[in-house]
Amino acid sequence: MSKKMFTAGEVKQLSANPYVKSVSTKGITYTDEFKQFFISSNQQGRLPRDIFEVCGLTYR
Repeated sequence: MSKKMFTAGEVKQLSANPYVKSVSTKGITYTDEFKQFFISSNQQGRLPRDIFEVCGLTYR
């Protein structure tokens, strides 16, 4: 479990992403659509970091 806390600005930015179901200072819940896309992409050989970047889920 990560101890990273999201700032108010990060929460606002992540909340605007269509792949984020909900976000708080303590964690992110992703949409089912994102989870399916992630698994499919990862099975095709894409790295997790690349998948997150393509979906606009980069912070810090």
